[in-house]
Amino acid sequence: MNLLIIFNPNAGHGRSKKILPQIKTEFASHDISIDVKFTEYRGHGKDMLQKMDVSAYDGVIAAGGDGTVFDVINGLMGADHKPRCRMGVLPVGTGNAFARELNLFARDWKEAIQIIARGQTKKIDAGHFKTAEEARYYLNILGLGFVADVSQTATKLKLFGNSAYILGVLYQLIFLNNFKLTIELDGEKIEQDNIFVEVSNTRYTGTTFLMAPEAIIDDGLLDVTLLRKTSRRRILKVLPTIFTGEHVGLEEVTSRKAKHIKISTETRKILTPDGELLGYSPVEITCLPKSVEVFWR
Repeated sequence: MNLLIIFNPNAGHGRSKKILPQIKTEFASHDISIDVKFTEYRGHGKDMLQKMDVSAYDGVIAAGGDGTVFDVINGLMGADHKPRCRMGVLPVGTGNAFARELNLFARDWKEAIQIIARGQTKKIDAGHFKTAEEARYYLNILGLGFVADVSQTATKLKLFGNSAYILGVLYQLIFLNNFKLTIELDGEKIEQDNIFVEVSNTRYTGTTFLMAPEAIIDDGLLDVTLLRKTSRRRILKVLPTIFTGEHVGLEEVTSRKAKHIKISTETRKILTPDGELLGYSPVEITCLPKSVEVFWR
């Protein structure tokens, strides 16, 4: 097997680069040859893949966190690769929400290599979103409102690892505000004063938040979670339930499944596809059923 590794040397606060020799040794022990390409800036993985001919490889592996996964999926889906190359993941970043679908956590890179070495794959869904400025793909989740504000803060606090998201939540609660939302879910329209929207392809966000406990990664549908206007005190009670997925049963929360989603807001809201900060509402989102082949258990 011959693999291309898109490797973020800064993932996990630089920890990923320190363990690269061990990663190379582990691949070699499975008789797998690898070609490592280092990313140098945000979006570099996408740029490299869109310019490369990857037909000589048996798979492209995202080695980093969810930002690297986002880079790789956009590089593969946005380029004219026919047939499209298989994809894998090495969870060596801070946020590894996509890897959770494989029951992998940060530092489970050795187990991830074992999954890749077995060569078994699964075709999974991808999300595609389009705004006035952007058209991209994502594998995990796209959010706006409070969750996007939290991501902005957490990005500045990555030094604290997964705790950055918790700190981001507490900080943004101080500035909490709601916004007027109109969302269409396969033609069904909902209008309400809202706090956040999450459109999920996978169950987790930020590695630890079970945002969409009913999400199935190959069912051809995206899971939409809405939190309508409520008090700060009530939000403090709601937020801990997101760790367990119990929030979906609360009266303030609306959960739906849909293939095609349109979102507009009274004021422009920044979007967070897979934890990145990219694009603004209004946004149109579509599920692309079983469009990505991934090394799977």
